[in-house]
Amino acid sequence: MANTTSAKKATRKIERRTEVNKARRSRMRTFLRKVEEAIASGDKGAAADALKAAQPEIMRAAQKGIVHKNTASRKVSRLAHRIGALAS
Repeated sequence: MANTTSAKKATRKIERRTEVNKARRSRMRTFLRKVEEAIASGDKGAAADALKAAQPEIMRAAQKGIVHKNTASRKVSRLAHRIGALAS
């Protein structure tokens, strides 16, 4: 348990930031799930639209420090590759 006032304040700040980060991570995962579902259905148009909506969310999460920049780029790249493979 925190003893000093600065440590108590730090604990409060961490709790607030944790809630914000959880919400952002959840939002990103929701967009990712929508893309995955569109890919699973086999509808290339819907999957491309879902990726177009998800890409800014994924990159925003990287910018805010929720995921690493390279992780976000890798996720977008792999999803785009899978959508491209739907036609063939």
